[in-house]
Amino acid sequence: MSGGFVTAADAGAPDFIQSTDPLDSVESSENVTSKRDNAVHIRCQQRSGRKCITSIQGLHPDLDNKRLLKAFKKQFSCNGSIIKDKELGTVLQLQGDQRDNASNFLTVQGIVKKGSLVTHGF
Repeated sequence: MSGGFVTAADAGAPDFIQSTDPLDSVESSENVTSKRDNAVHIRCQQRSGRKCITSIQGLHPDLDNKRLLKAFKKQFSCNGSIIKDKELGTVLQLQGDQRDNASNFLTVQGIVKKGSLVTHGF
């Protein structure tokens, strides 16, 4: 007992109740994030009040981003821009919360497989 509190180990609790780190069994040479490294990420960033921006990053560099953005703007009736970042690469930004629309569009058009698409947010 330490400090007046009874821990699970002190109380003689079963092994499944005692806290363990699930990544203890992972070897240091094993890359647990390799599956998500080439994923397309769709995020919604709060701007001010009810306004937000949807950002799409991780698209293949061979895609025509201008043409893709034009299709997004026409399909979703919103404005958008292309941001070039040194760390993140090319990021498409769309006005409003377009996460569901963008993920549906990318999968239906065959641009991204559903398994490699990650939607972040609420």
